[in-house]
Amino acid sequence: MMKFIFSLLFLIPLCFVNLFWLVQFYFFFLTFLFLFNFSFNYLVCNISNYLGADLLSFSLILLSFWICSLMILASEKIFKLNNYSSFFLFVMIFLMLSLYMTFSSLNLFIFYLFFEISLIPTLILIIGWGYQPERIEAGVYLLFYTLLVSLPMMISLFFYYNIFSSLDFFLFNLNFNNMYMYMCMILVFLVKMPMYFIHLWLPKAHVEAPVSGSMILAGIMLKLGGFGLLRILKLFSDIGLKLGFMFISISLVGGFFVSLICIRQSDLKSLIAYSSVAHMGLVLGGIMTFSVWGFWGSLVMMLAHGLCSSGLFCLANIVYERLGSRSLYLNKGLLNIIPSLSLWWFLLCSSNMAAPPSLNLLGEIMLINSLVSYSSWSMIFLSLMSFFSAVYSLFLYSYTQHGLFHSGIFSLYFSLFREYLLLFLHWVPLNMLILSSEYFSLWI
Repeated sequence: MMKFIFSLLFLIPLCFVNLFWLVQFYFFFLTFLFLFNFSFNYLVCNISNYLGADLLSFSLILLSFWICSLMILASEKIFKLNNYSSFFLFVMIFLMLSLYMTFSSLNLFIFYLFFEISLIPTLILIIGWGYQPERIEAGVYLLFYTLLVSLPMMISLFFYYNIFSSLDFFLFNLNFNNMYMYMCMILVFLVKMPMYFIHLWLPKAHVEAPVSGSMILAGIMLKLGGFGLLRILKLFSDIGLKLGFMFISISLVGGFFVSLICIRQSDLKSLIAYSSVAHMGLVLGGIMTFSVWGFWGSLVMMLAHGLCSSGLFCLANIVYERLGSRSLYLNKGLLNIIPSLSLWWFLLCSSNMAAPPSLNLLGEIMLINSLVSYSSWSMIFLSLMSFFSAVYSLFLYSYTQHGLFHSGIFSLYFSLFREYLLLFLHWVPLNMLILSSEYFSLWI
C-alpha cells in the first residue's frame, strides 16, 4: 500500500513544471496499477504500516483514483486559461493522498484524521476555482457543517481509547451500547452522506463548485460517510438495531421529499445535487438495516452513484461552458444543436433512474430487498422514491433536449473529443461493472 503513497508524493514536483497532461496520464497509470492489486478474497490484503484494503476499501480507492483522473481530464479550461493550473494539480494530488489514506487505514484515529484533512483541498477547489461570489458562503457551509459534528466524534474516540486501549478495526469485537456515544460517533458521517435535514450544505457546495469540485463531492466525498458508517456500526450493533428505524424513516421520507424538490429545480447542477441526496438516503437506509443485503447493496449503490452523478455533472459543465448559464429555461433544444451529446444525456439520465444494465439497478434491487425485509411498510416510500427518480431524470432529459433553442445566446461549436472520452469513461465502468457483480453478492 505504501508504494502508491510514494508514487503520489513523487508526482508533486511534476505539478510545478507545467506538465498538465503528463500528470493526468500518471493518474490513469496509477489507477490501472492499483487495479492489479485486486484480491479475490474478502480478507484484508496488502497490509503495511496501519494500511490495508478489503473489498470495501479497494473498490472505493479505485473509484477515487478513477474520479480524480477524470477530474483533471474535465478541467482543461484551467490549463488553457493558465488559471493556477500547477496549484490545481497540487491540490488534486493532496486530495488523492488524503482519500487514499482514509479508505485504506486500519486504525480509527488515522481514518478520522485523514477524513477531516480531505475537507481542506475540497474547500480550496470550491473557493479557488468556483464561478460566483456565493462560493465563499458555500465553502463556509461545507466547513462548519462538518466541523460542528466532527469535534464530538474526536472526543468519543479518545473516550473509547481510554476504555479499550485500541482503535484498530480488527479489534472491534465489543458492543458499546451508549446512546450518547452512538450519536457522537455517527453524526459526522450522517452530515457527510448527507442525511435529510442536514443536507443543505450539499446543493450550495455543488452549485458554486467548479466541475472538478462537483465531481469529487458527488463521486467520493459523499462515500466517506457511508464508508465510515460501515466501519463504525460494528461497535453499536445492539443500540443501532433499536434506533435504526428512526434513521430509515428519515431517509425514506426525506428521499421522497427531495425527489419532489428535484422536479421544481431550475438549475441543472442543483437538480443533480438534490438527486444525490435522494440516492444516498437509500444507501443510509440500507446500512441501518444491519443486514448483509444492506451492506453490499450500499457499497454497490455508492460505486454506481459515484460514476453516474459525476458524469451528469460533467454534462452540465459541457453545456455551461458553451452557454454560460445552467438555467433549465435557457438550456433548451440541445437536441437540435449538439445531437451527439443528447445520446450521453439519455444514457446517464437512464442510469440515474436505475435502468438496466447500470450498476444503479443492482444497488437499488439489493437495497430495496434489505429495506422490505426490515419492514414491509417501507414499500410505500420506496415505491414513491423509485417512481419519482424516474420522473426527475426524464424531466432533466426532456427539458434540456427538447423545445426551441435561443439562437442569440448559443455559441455554436461541436463537442471535443476529450469531452466524449470523459463521458465514455464514466458510462462504461458504470454499465460494465454489473458483469462482475458476483464479487458483491458472493456472501449473500
